[in-house]
This record gives sequence, structure tokens and C-alpha cells, in this order.
Amino acid sequence: MAKKSQQVKLTLMKSTAKRLKSHKACVSGLGLRRIRDSVVVSDTPENRGMINKVSYLLQVEEV
Repeated sequence: MAKKSQQVKLTLMKSTAKRLKSHKACVSGLGLRRIRDSVVVSDTPENRGMINKVSYLLQVEEV
């Protein structure tokens, strides 16, 4: 039985310039600062909500 990943690696692929204020806040809240910046965050419902909101800016990989 495969164990579900507890962490997710996020990479910012597009700029946050000219985006909605709430989308910029989500990117910042996930710990991303500039294009091609990567972070590893825990896979919680709160983080998943932010990831889903700005998924068009991110590349998401399960760790």
C-alpha cells in the first residue's frame, strides 16, 4: 500500500505582476518570492486551497 505524500514542492513559474492582490498574497503566503523560486510545504487543506487558487502560476510536485 502506497503512503500518501505529506509534503509538496512548489515552483513559481510565472510572474505575480499585474495579478489580483489576493493571488499575490497566496504566493507570498506559500513562501515564494521570485520566478523559479522553489519551496517545500506541508500538504494541508489550507496550503492546498492557496495552491489551487494560484495553480496557473505554479508547478506542483509531490515529494
